[in-house]
Amino acid sequence: MKYDFFKIALIFSISSLLISACDINSSKTDEWNENEIVILKSLWLKSLPNLPDDPSNSVANSKLAAEFGKKLFFDTRLSANGKVSCATCHQAERQFTDGLKKAIAIGMSDRNTPSIVGSQYSPWQYWDGRRDSQWSQSLAPLENAHEHGTNRFQVIKVIFEDLEYRKIYQELFGPLKRAEQLSDSELNASFANIGKSIAAFERTIMPTTSRFDEYVANLNKKNENFESEILNKDEKAGLRLFIGKAECTQCHNGPLLTNNEFHNTGLLNFPGDVPDRGRVNGVREVLESEFNCRSIFSDNPIKNCPELDFVRTGSVLIGAIKTPSLRNLEKTAPYMHKGQLLTIADVLDHYNSAPDAMIGHNEAKPLGLNTIELRQLEAFLGTLDAPVSFLGKDL
Repeated sequence: MKYDFFKIALIFSISSLLISACDINSSKTDEWNENEIVILKSLWLKSLPNLPDDPSNSVANSKLAAEFGKKLFFDTRLSANGKVSCATCHQAERQFTDGLKKAIAIGMSDRNTPSIVGSQYSPWQYWDGRRDSQWSQSLAPLENAHEHGTNRFQVIKVIFEDLEYRKIYQELFGPLKRAEQLSDSELNASFANIGKSIAAFERTIMPTTSRFDEYVANLNKKNENFESEILNKDEKAGLRLFIGKAECTQCHNGPLLTNNEFHNTGLLNFPGDVPDRGRVNGVREVLESEFNCRSIFSDNPIKNCPELDFVRTGSVLIGAIKTPSLRNLEKTAPYMHKGQLLTIADVLDHYNSAPDAMIGHNEAKPLGLNTIELRQLEAFLGTLDAPVSFLGKDL
């Protein structure tokens, strides 16, 4: 009996130790070292700097221009068939994407519709960065045969003939003549002003606080050993993988989780598609653009354009595509620049294997994650979802 008593006591003691060990492991779920905390705070939305100035756009921060730009953004009259607007592909309820593999407006585009949420923080627009400002980017679809399919003459004609539009335009930019009375240079300048107004609206389109941001905010309020229920166990494990083993922050860093740079990650094209040369062509196009930072239509009097002056070139950019933000992935499927991957799990599988590139060189290395780790990483990415806001209001 004495032996049984000690046996029971020993079993009880071991059980207590095991329970204590589990409690200790549980309590360490939210323990982050000093370097990890620095990284987490760097990804926090509250770390996003103030909206950068755009000296090339004199109405960039004008509330009137933003309201005007919103009207233009949703106006189908700025298209050849009267049915297409910017919002046709950039749908607010889909985080300003369209849910399609490739954008469809008047025709089908060659690429997937990128989200424009937070794009005002990027020096480059489009998947290949072929435009260097939001206003120059917003002009291109208007005259693209597969998108709006119209032209600058017709755009200015719409503005002049709409009394409300003409009044707002003239308040912002001065007198506007009939399109038929404009010289080529006047027409081009007026067209540029339309892009600047749309950009003023797009500059207000921002992500809002996600569960991940709430988690970091709580981490910031407490010591390193706090325990938070904002993220579950798998989400926290995925976060550790994101900033650690998976090395996602090499490209997806900063509060918008993008470095706004260009990388070839070995994505396959759809059958029949010509391999996408990506950034190597985008550099050529942005340097030749009639509406780039150096153009006479830029409002920057000194034409200070360091992004263009020191733009990276070379064969390393063959097949390189802009790093997208990882915020708000839930409503932006399918993924990648041609919508090649339907789910986040597909994206993670792609990076886990890192296949050879069809064109150029794949910069990505296999992640080497197991099935559980892939699931955890996907769980974390879901914590980055949140509503968007524009014109200072949540959608």
